[in-house]
Amino acid sequence: MTDSHAHEQKHPYHLVDPSPWPIVGAFSALVMAAGALWYMHGDVWWLLAVGTLLVLFTMAAWWRDVIHEARDQGHHTPVVQLGLRYGMALFIASEVMFFAAFFWAFFNASLFPTDVESVGGMWPPVSVEAVFDPWGLPFMNTLILLTSGCTVTWAHHSLLEGNRRGLVLGLAATVLLGLAFTAVQAIEYANAPFGFTEGIYPSAFFMATGFHGFHVIVGTVFLAVCLFRAVGGDFKPEHHFGFEAAAWYWHFVDVVWIFLFSCVYLWGSGDTPIH
Repeated sequence: MTDSHAHEQKHPYHLVDPSPWPIVGAFSALVMAAGALWYMHGDVWWLLAVGTLLVLFTMAAWWRDVIHEARDQGHHTPVVQLGLRYGMALFIASEVMFFAAFFWAFFNASLFPTDVESVGGMWPPVSVEAVFDPWGLPFMNTLILLTSGCTVTWAHHSLLEGNRRGLVLGLAATVLLGLAFTAVQAIEYANAPFGFTEGIYPSAFFMATGFHGFHVIVGTVFLAVCLFRAVGGDFKPEHHFGFEAAAWYWHFVDVVWIFLFSCVYLWGSGDTPIH
């Protein structure tokens, strides 16, 4: 038996080579978490900056290796891609549970408050003198995100049809819309009529919308990486799970915002005066 036959792979699965990135990523996350605690309690920022840079470096290096395995080594067979799809679906399911906890906290505090006196028997609580106008900046951000869902779908269909120009333009538009959403939310926060520590309503509001904003930033980075790869010609109509995963994630962010806008901004504003 020849060496080529002895080492021939007889299954469609990918047995991953030993990688340093899991342990490096865990250490980087530990440094970033310790730095965040030190910054919040001691106003020392340098450890947080080091941890953040280490996490970003780990992400870039790990993604580089995965792209190399898929594009150059051909390890991402249809069976492997199916496993990746299951993994991404389970990740999004865990994110659904994550946001369900924030919605649970918001509705529990508004419908079944444990301390009725603190909220004054109404929602938003009597201590909240004004809320955001849901038809102002929040509605603008709703239009921005819904439009971005259309542009990322345009990019996906362009890819399936072999239209590289449409893929690049659709991705570029989606990234720009993601940046616009973040900018509008930053303006909204800068003009907030209440602070994060001023009661249950501000805390629930900023936690829910803030973590959604963080997910928009992550999704924008995800799509920006896909845009860079699309310009380089990495994606093919039959082989583009990296882009598909980014599109799934972005649609998930869209859906969460629709619930946030409907529940937190519209229903949650009650009869409180508009800021």
